[in-house]
Amino acid sequence: MTRPGRDGDDSAAGRKALWVLAVIGVVAGGYYAWRQLALEPAPPPEVIAPPPVAAAGPAIAHPVTPPTDAATLPGLDASDAAVADELAGLLGRERYESLVLGDDLVRRLTATIDNLPREKVATRLRPLKPIDSPFVASGQEGAYTLGPDNYVRYEPYVALVEALDSGDVAALYTRLYPLFQQAYAELGNLDGYFNDRVVEVIDHLLATPEIQGPIPLSRPGVMFQFADPALESRSAGQKFLLRMGPDNAARIKDKLRGLRARIASQPPPAGQG
Repeated sequence: MTRPGRDGDDSAAGRKALWVLAVIGVVAGGYYAWRQLALEPAPPPEVIAPPPVAAAGPAIAHPVTPPTDAATLPGLDASDAAVADELAGLLGRERYESLVLGDDLVRRLTATIDNLPREKVATRLRPLKPIDSPFVASGQEGAYTLGPDNYVRYEPYVALVEALDSGDVAALYTRLYPLFQQAYAELGNLDGYFNDRVVEVIDHLLATPEIQGPIPLSRPGVMFQFADPALESRSAGQKFLLRMGPDNAARIKDKLRGLRARIASQPPPAGQG
């Protein structure tokens, strides 16, 4: 099974090291050695360094306490069916099957969330099926804009998110949290805490600028991009919100705030609440 991970890093096994330092002093001698020690000042006692202590893990800003029945979760490699049933219960089976990719779902979700603040999110890691309709640019060559004709493409995804109860999502996430933590460690984050990363990603998405009106585009090659370099340089997650339009993005942000309130133990940065 191919496991989602960062490019060039398919998996990272957990490492544990336990060092036990034993020091044994052996005194050998006879009469002569004893006389030497008796006649000469005794050397200062040898200072023996204590055994190395494993570094404490990073402080956890937003702890998650899975329910007691989390111990009955299937292993990560065998979790697809159980997670699919849980998500289908939230979304409805028909909507779930029409939008969600069901294989290796926890790993896909974990890797995608982790990558949203980065420059790119690998298509092979995405947990949702691609949008059926093609990208729509308004205007003509040299004066392309991004506007309402393209924003409507995202309606099924926005409707899906709005249909979810933030409390139900948070409860399911908490119940499945050990699987997400394991998948996060597989990405190389052996000392990281996934829920802290989730809250960090939510705050990053909430900081996406809100731009009213058509957004100018350029087309230096086959693909369109934002004409404004400041927008084009933004993360994959923020550009995704920009592409869906200000109204859709505001609806998504509202749901993100609701979810954050349930999984975070600290308030958001100023201006993002």
